[in-house]
Amino acid sequence: MKRATRRAAVACTAAAVLAGVAAVPAGAAEGGVAFSRVTVNGGKPIVIGVKEEVEVYATFRMTTKLKYRHGPTVFPYRGKLSNMDTMHSAIIGSDCKVVNKAKGTCDFENWVYIDPRHTDFGNEDAGTWRTAARLFLPKDSQDIDDENHSVQLKRATRVTVNASPEPVAKGKTLTVTGKVTRANWDTHTYQGYGGRSVSLQFKAAGSSSYKTVKKATSSRTGALTTTVKATTAGTWRWTYYGNTTSGASSSSGDRVVLR
Repeated sequence: MKRATRRAAVACTAAAVLAGVAAVPAGAAEGGVAFSRVTVNGGKPIVIGVKEEVEVYATFRMTTKLKYRHGPTVFPYRGKLSNMDTMHSAIIGSDCKVVNKAKGTCDFENWVYIDPRHTDFGNEDAGTWRTAARLFLPKDSQDIDDENHSVQLKRATRVTVNASPEPVAKGKTLTVTGKVTRANWDTHTYQGYGGRSVSLQFKAAGSSSYKTVKKATSSRTGALTTTVKATTAGTWRWTYYGNTTSGASSSSGDRVVLR
C-alpha cells in the first residue's frame, strides 16, 4: 500500500505519545461513515523528546459510500470533537486498500508526525489523550468520530552510567554513579529528574542479558550513586522504567574488568 503524497501540516496545541489499543469496532456514524479496527503505535506509548521528530504508525478500516474530498485520518485529541486540541503537526495517509467494494470498505495506513521543535505543547500535555477519526466531505463538511481509545503522551527520559575504579580488584568495592533526566517541553531541554527509583543492572561477561542487582533513588538533581562488590567482570547500567507521564530508558553499558 503506497503512501499518499499529501503531507498536511496541522496547527496544534500538543504533541503526541499514543498508546495504541485494539479498538472497539465503531458503529455507523451520523455522517454515514464508520471507522473500526483502529490501532496506533503497535500498542505502545509515544515518547517525545525535545528535538527529534516522532513518526507514529496507525492503521484503521473505514466504511462509507459517500464521496469525499480527501482523507481519512486518525489522530490524538483532547477536549470536545467540536472544539478540540490535536496532538499532531502533520499527517500522511495511504491510499485505500479495498476490502469490500460494494459496501465501500477500505483499510488504511496513517503516519502521524510530531515535531517538538515546531509543535506548541508543554509539560501539562503529558498524560492521557483520546483518538479521533476524521473524513473531509464535499462543501467543507466533515465526519469526525471519537474512537474510544486512550492515548498516552510521555516525556522522554535519559540515563547515564559510570562505574569506577576500572579495572577493579576482585572483591573490592565498585562505585556506580549516573544521572536520570527528563524532557522539559516548556524549555526544550533535559533536566534532572529527582526522586526516581532506578534499577542498577549487571550483565556478566559472556552473558546476553542484564539482571537487576539493586535499586537507588535519584537525588533532587537526578544524580544516582551506589556501591557494589566486584565479584566478576561484566557490564553495568542503570534502567528507569518510567511512569504515566514519563518514558522508560536505560543507560549505555559500562564494562568493568577485574584485576
